[in-house]
Amino acid sequence: MGEKVEILSLLQDKQSLEHELQSIAYGSVEIRENDSNKYIYVHYRKDGVALTKYVGEYSEELYNLILNNSIKAKELKKQIREINKKLKQLNYVEEELSEKVEQNIDFVKTHLVDTIYKQAVLEGVVTTFADIESIIGGGKVNNMTSEDVIKIVNLKHAWEFVLNKNVILSDTNFALLCEINEMIEEGFYYSAGKIRNVPVTIRGTIWKPDLPIESIIKEELGEILNKEMNDIDRAIELLLYTMKKQVFIDGNKRTSVIYSNHYLISRGKGIIAIPAELTQEFKDLLILYYEGKDEKNIKKFIKEKCYIPIK
Repeated sequence: MGEKVEILSLLQDKQSLEHELQSIAYGSVEIRENDSNKYIYVHYRKDGVALTKYVGEYSEELYNLILNNSIKAKELKKQIREINKKLKQLNYVEEELSEKVEQNIDFVKTHLVDTIYKQAVLEGVVTTFADIESIIGGGKVNNMTSEDVIKIVNLKHAWEFVLNKNVILSDTNFALLCEINEMIEEGFYYSAGKIRNVPVTIRGTIWKPDLPIESIIKEELGEILNKEMNDIDRAIELLLYTMKKQVFIDGNKRTSVIYSNHYLISRGKGIIAIPAELTQEFKDLLILYYEGKDEKNIKKFIKEKCYIPIK
């Protein structure tokens, strides 16, 4: 029993270190010039693959930050190697993903730009598919606010996090919900990832959600996860429940979409994405659901028009 607890603790530490490593810009710095402006790119390796990423417009502060991050990245990688060594000593063997789950992960990675574009439209971000593609690829766009660009980058990081093998193998629990929101709202709120303690209003309705209570949310999530239903219906329940609860100060829809998809993907059952052209219809149904007037239609809408199975 003691070894099992130690293994779980080590895996959690490893997941945290990998997330920290993933969230910082590091590597070999390249400065490119265009129209007398300078831009910083970094070259680095991930899983043996050489990658290049756009970081931002050149400044001495950003340049020095990347240099410091590169030192920090070496230390993080060292700590991850030490954890892997301890896990090996404890005879830990990583659980393998099923072929169906692997296919699901590959599908999401292949359609990541489209998925994030749909989330951006749902969030009210004024953008184009080409803009999202450019941002995800590490490029620069000129027709979006810096705030909206950060939202897209944060969505990318959150998706990359939940598609990590260790995260896919973990439970779709309250701790994961909080971690997703922390990444979604990084750079916007100091309270990102923490349960809100102030009232919020919802655009389009006078209905207001109650202040969330952590113990109740954990209990109600547990009830959904243990209820007799198929995986698609359960993912839809998780999606709508976490949206309506408004657990966090902001980013609840983005968080809920990724959170419920973690459950689906971990079972190789596909993905939920709200089509951009159906955004308003979904929002109208969501308001009715919030107000307790209609639960059946929005679930039917999601299942028939937003759910994409993996063939």
